[in-house]
Amino acid sequence: MTVTAETLKDYYANIIDSVGDGVLVTDRQGVITLMNPAAEELTGLSRRQVQGHLFSGPFREARILVEMVERTATTGMNISDYENVMLMTGGHPIPVSAATSPLLLESGERIGVILILRDLTNVRELERAVRQSDRLSALGTLAAGLAHEIKNPLGGIKGAAQLLDRELSEENEMREYTRVMLKEVSRVNRIVEELLALTSPRKLKPEAVNLHRIIGDLIMLQRRAADDRKVVIQQQFDPSIPAFLADEELLTQLFLNLIKNAVEAVGEVGLVRISTRIHADYRMTQEGERRIRMVAVDISDDGPGISKEQQEQLFTPFFTTKPTGTGLGLAICQKIVSEHRGILKAQSSPGKGTVFTVMLPLVQ
Repeated sequence: MTVTAETLKDYYANIIDSVGDGVLVTDRQGVITLMNPAAEELTGLSRRQVQGHLFSGPFREARILVEMVERTATTGMNISDYENVMLMTGGHPIPVSAATSPLLLESGERIGVILILRDLTNVRELERAVRQSDRLSALGTLAAGLAHEIKNPLGGIKGAAQLLDRELSEENEMREYTRVMLKEVSRVNRIVEELLALTSPRKLKPEAVNLHRIIGDLIMLQRRAADDRKVVIQQQFDPSIPAFLADEELLTQLFLNLIKNAVEAVGEVGLVRISTRIHADYRMTQEGERRIRMVAVDISDDGPGISKEQQEQLFTPFFTTKPTGTGLGLAICQKIVSEHRGILKAQSSPGKGTVFTVMLPLVQ
């Protein structure tokens, strides 16, 4: 094969287009001469819209990027990994890091500027998961002490109420009070048990689990529980997901809680959808290990949704939007996912429903 200037040009163009980070190039006058597909996706602008235009035109709202490009064009300075940049794409803010460097000829003459944009959405989500885990750890230490202190006197109250209940005749109206006492003691005891489950360290029992069988069984149970309501539960499973190592009992508890929450959120009429997929944008890396793919499970509902303020507290112990909830269910779900080295996140808008996404490492 004869290498010509044209084939070399196509070769280098293919390299730029295949890069996962966004790449934009301007000439000496600041006119955009090149934009790769990743940059189109990040900025929400097509190369047809921007090529041939001054960079300060289509990117006038991103003042930081304009200043970086102009500074590098003027001084020839490299500006590396500036991370406080937000791009509005499709009405949604996307955090990116930006770096600029001069485009040089072999002679050293500056003929333009190269701008590299890297999507930090996944990084920010991982950082948020770590912060949440740290906060739960601190709260857990306090909660564990409180749970143990409550459990001892609670046992005494329950025993006394049971003795009193036996001493009273069936006709005695006081028995109603003892039954209320026993009921409330059981409720407090359940909260304490959930607290201990949230705070006590557990050793995972990993085994090869069939994710679709676990979720399928739970869907069948929830369909039966919602027989008297017009709730539709749909499933869409990726058949390519193999069995992977996880604690089956804990995963059952995790998905039961999330699916049950979704069914309760839609009320008397609604749609709940559960889907599985291989998450291509996330890969887990640990020292001494190869990169591990992630399995994602999306549990969505078309219920009333959750406000932004409530979303920030979703996984905080004792925060609940249910009138009879303890506020520990999602905190326990977060703990189970963290113990599996995964990520749990929620997306919601008032009036548009909610999506909980569980991401777990595909360890085989």
